[in-house]
Amino acid sequence: MKITVLVPTYRRPKDLARCLAALQKQERVPDEVVVVARPDDDATHACLADPLVVGALPLNIAPVELPGQVAALNCGLDAATGDVIAITDDDAAPHGDWVRRIGAAFEGDARLGALGGRDWVHQRGGVLDGSRFLVGKMTASGKIIGNHHLGVGEAREVDLLKGANMSYRRDAIRSIRFDGRLRGAGAQVHNDMAFSMSVKNAGWKLVYDPRVAVDHFPAERFDDDRRDAQSMTAVRNAAYNLHLILREQLPPAQREVAWWWYALVGTRVYPGALHAVLALTSKGARTKLARWRAVRTGAREARRAYAAHRGAGVHA
Repeated sequence: MKITVLVPTYRRPKDLARCLAALQKQERVPDEVVVVARPDDDATHACLADPLVVGALPLNIAPVELPGQVAALNCGLDAATGDVIAITDDDAAPHGDWVRRIGAAFEGDARLGALGGRDWVHQRGGVLDGSRFLVGKMTASGKIIGNHHLGVGEAREVDLLKGANMSYRRDAIRSIRFDGRLRGAGAQVHNDMAFSMSVKNAGWKLVYDPRVAVDHFPAERFDDDRRDAQSMTAVRNAAYNLHLILREQLPPAQREVAWWWYALVGTRVYPGALHAVLALTSKGARTKLARWRAVRTGAREARRAYAAHRGAGVHA
C-alpha cells in the first residue's frame, strides 16, 4: 500500500522545515510527499530547495495558483499518487510512528475510508493537555463536538475529522473534493468537516485513534481568520461555511433542527439569541452583539445559497 503525505503550505518556511524533518524520521518513510505551494511564495520554495530540509524524502512540489486552503488541498489530491493520502498541516510535526500506524489501519480494515488522530497543541510555551473520550461527533441538534486535540482511549468511529491530522483511502474520495464554495481567503474554516462528512455519508467508516498523533504548533495565518484577532468578516464566513455544510450533509429533518438550535441557543463561537440576550448585561456587550449579528448574517446567506443551488426559494 502506497502512502502519500500531503502538506499544503504558505509563507511558513520554518514550520514547513520542522514538518519535513519529522517526516524524515518516520519508522515507515512515506512513499511520496506532496507539498502544495504558490509559485510566488519565494520563502517556501527556498526552503524546499535546501537539501538539508528535504533530505531523501520523495518530494513532489505541486503549484497552486488560487489562494485558500481548499484550492491547495484539491491541488494536492490531484497530484497525489498513493493508495492512502495522509494530510497534515505545515505547522504540524507527525510522531515517528504516524505513517506506520496509518498504513496498518488501512491495511487492516477494507471499510476504513478515513482515519484521524490527536494533534498535541503547543502554545504559550506548553502543551494543551487533557482527556476527552467524546471526540469528532455531531449531536442531534447539529452541535459540533471536536476535541481532536484532547482525545484519549481506543480507536473508535466518529462523524468528522480535523484537518491537521486526517488520512483518506483513495477509493473513498475518487469523486469527492474539498468544497470550493466555502468562504475565506486562507483557512476556509470547516473545510475538513465538510470533506470528512462527505466520506462518511458515502458509506465509509471514519475512525479516530489518538495514537495516530502529531505535534501541532499553531502558526500565524495571513488572512481575516487570524488566530489572535478574528475579524467580523471571518466570523460571518465561518458561520456561512458551517451552515452550508449542515444543509449539505444532514438529512432534512435534522438540518431544520440544527437551524433553529443555532438561531435560538447556539454556542460561544456561534452565538444564538440566548447568547445575545445574555450579552446585553455582560462585559464587552458591543463586541459580543457584533459577533452574533455576523453569525446570523452568515447563516442566512448560507441558507439562501443552498436554496439557490437547489433551484428552489426558501424563507430565511
